[in-house]
Amino acid sequence: MIPALNPAYIVGTGNTRFGRLEGYGALELMAQAAQRALDDACMSPAAVDGVLCGYATTLPHLMLSTLFCERFSLQPAYAHSVQLGGATGGAMLMLARELVRSGRCRNVLVVGGENRLSGQARDSAIQTLAQVGDADFEVPNGASVPAYYALLASRYMHETGLTEADLAELAVLMRSHAMHHPDAHLREPITREQVLASKPIASPLKLLDCCPISDGAMALVVSAESRRSPAVAILGAGQAHRHQHLSAIADTFNLGARDAAGRAFAEAGLQPGDIDYLAIYDSFTITLAILIEETGFAPRGGSAARVRRGDFSAGGALPLNTHGGLLSFGHSGVAGGMGHAVEAYRQLAGLAGERQIAERRCAFVHADGGVLSSHVSLILGRED
Repeated sequence: MIPALNPAYIVGTGNTRFGRLEGYGALELMAQAAQRALDDACMSPAAVDGVLCGYATTLPHLMLSTLFCERFSLQPAYAHSVQLGGATGGAMLMLARELVRSGRCRNVLVVGGENRLSGQARDSAIQTLAQVGDADFEVPNGASVPAYYALLASRYMHETGLTEADLAELAVLMRSHAMHHPDAHLREPITREQVLASKPIASPLKLLDCCPISDGAMALVVSAESRRSPAVAILGAGQAHRHQHLSAIADTFNLGARDAAGRAFAEAGLQPGDIDYLAIYDSFTITLAILIEETGFAPRGGSAARVRRGDFSAGGALPLNTHGGLLSFGHSGVAGGMGHAVEAYRQLAGLAGERQIAERRCAFVHADGGVLSSHVSLILGRED
């Protein structure tokens, strides 16, 4: 007889401010976010028996989870460092859920953060991120991450009719949400015209189509027991990995997000129509457009039309990234991607403060790493 699996709840979250945080290293930032998450969960460090730590490009340590535990005075029964690009945060939450459901751990601390803006030179950052390119066929041609996404954008826009003005709508929406978050990196309002007129980075992507580089950290606590009402459970999870490199993409209409989302929905026993909050990875405007459409929340080429109708606004039918996403809240490596899950939890739990929207019961969270290479989907549900 197969034993019943335990439920897994998110019971606490914490974050630092995002932006330029001079004088703080990766460990210090992670410790700040971790302490705030434990405080939010009303949990002592001694109760933590599992730790999952995302990689940090400014601290490429072989045993980062162990190093963090030593600095944060934790002695868990399970610790693991995870490295899956922008999908790392989602993958860590999925793994935390499995550890709790199996009974291996009771309380898992999930943490990521680094001083990517103030602690890394531009050339070093470019060299690190170049790893997403094929070492034989792509990197020698000098392409950067924005260039890889720009090439994908050109193809996708050709196939769907999506325009640069459509992408600009997503940048404006994310900034309008970040304006209401005190910890966001970019809070000044922008217009579609400003996005279109911003500095070209890699055609068709312009400066305001790209996320900023930030310092910052995020943390969540996943537990076998709910610690507040309403409780927020991780109801379903799924992954998909169809390629690593841009040159290996065979089908721009199935990059893997559809498969990951399908697996998460199947496990949760839910459908896209059950979702009333979206938290979707948005390293570039084209990333957000493709993921919204591939996961079934807009038709191909139709994501901007939903933005224009107000569907994804805070007062719309399906609010999207109400913290401002990577495009405006900021991108600090693993922590940037974790921000989507943190905000989804806070909205479901009624803890979003000024940003709190009308009661939400079910959130879809999606993260991707590489050039839409690794995908993780999560379904969060509110339980009263």
